[in-house]
Amino acid sequence: MQWNIFLFTFILLNPISSMIVAEDWRQWLGNQRDGIWRESDLLISFPKQGLEPVWQVPIGSGYTGPAVADGLVFIMDRIKHDPNLKDGRFLHPDQPPQNTNFVRRLLSGSERVLCLDQKSGQILWSYEYPCAYRSVALYAIGPRATPTVDNHRVYTLGAEGDLFCFETQTGQVLWQLNLRDKYQVETPEWGFAAHPLVDGEHLICMVGGEKTTVVALNKLNGQEVWRSGSTKQPGYCAPIIYQLGGKRQLVVWDSHYLRGLNPESGQPYWELELQPAFAMSIGIPKQIGNRLFVMAYSNLSALIEIAKDGNSAEIVWKGDTKRGVAGVFNSAVVQDGHIYACGQSGRYMCVELETGERKWETFEFSTGSRPANWANVFTVPNGNRFWLFNDIGEAIIAKMSPKGFELISQTKLIEPTHQIGRRTVIWSHPALADQHIFVRNDREILCYDVSSIQLD
Repeated sequence: MQWNIFLFTFILLNPISSMIVAEDWRQWLGNQRDGIWRESDLLISFPKQGLEPVWQVPIGSGYTGPAVADGLVFIMDRIKHDPNLKDGRFLHPDQPPQNTNFVRRLLSGSERVLCLDQKSGQILWSYEYPCAYRSVALYAIGPRATPTVDNHRVYTLGAEGDLFCFETQTGQVLWQLNLRDKYQVETPEWGFAAHPLVDGEHLICMVGGEKTTVVALNKLNGQEVWRSGSTKQPGYCAPIIYQLGGKRQLVVWDSHYLRGLNPESGQPYWELELQPAFAMSIGIPKQIGNRLFVMAYSNLSALIEIAKDGNSAEIVWKGDTKRGVAGVFNSAVVQDGHIYACGQSGRYMCVELETGERKWETFEFSTGSRPANWANVFTVPNGNRFWLFNDIGEAIIAKMSPKGFELISQTKLIEPTHQIGRRTVIWSHPALADQHIFVRNDREILCYDVSSIQLD
């Protein structure tokens, strides 16, 4: 009786809406793979002097974002890589392409999986394995895919298709395989990048090839459960599960097709030919009811309508240079009938979902004033605000609506380290967990406390 009175008094004086609810970030884009930060009691604005990291730990290079779960931080990197890209031999039967964005070299080195203590940054275990890179040399800095944590297992995918299942606490290898070798496919031009998805007892991976574009494995032992789809390249878009047309559907986007599949069998419900330039399907399709919004390189964006029975799909509208928004490395956010995303060259836009009409656009979140090749911004909704993370290492808090935007606060979190043309960038999505930001570059990983309490 006394405990009930205490509990009632506590809730009365401390409404649930104001209570701090800590949340992990167990995979790419968070626990629900939707990029929404659901925690409360975060900073309203950054301090003028900036934020001091709780900890920072040296690591190697890579694009992999952190995953945070059960007091642990998982990250991947590449070490012992060739200091000079010219040291590796060409992997072209004839003359290599003139465009360096497509030149492949064989580069020796190794990949590594790291497990850190969330509170201190201490490295608890690491696992290193040899991995010669065959992908485009200019971007061969490290793994792409963010680790996926499922209970006491963590799954990692390297740039050359090395797939591992580790025990989270000890780092024991529970099983491993190489997707490229097992399914006899070529490494995608920019490496294996689609973040694996755990669905029930399955681990779903994008592979590519004849009848193996998508493969479901038993998550406990790595044995194949089913395979589906045929395309030369798997693309770079992560698989995701949505409820569409009254059915649970596995939505995948490869180099040529957007597909809805039965996640239990891999059997297709529908497919649309939707081919991004250079197979660069990267951003995840976003669900709005029975519709999907997609965007990719070369001004490709589209709104897709799924039939009521879930067995077919059609394009409602398709974007171009004046309509829609075509982000390259980021995934769109859809709120209140409008799309918010960074388009090509760093042009951030608000677009009406129903028509593709652009409501406003700005470079304020990316470069400040002008276009820049490959400029990128990650968008993370949190309550009535947005947290934005650009590719020069800045965090931004803003309010946005179809009428415009208000930049509330901005700070530098980390230095960019990856040289692309005349710009130095970061293309790794941060993890947002337990009221902290975890962010990496090619030299270190840092943790920041962004709770409202930390300023007291």
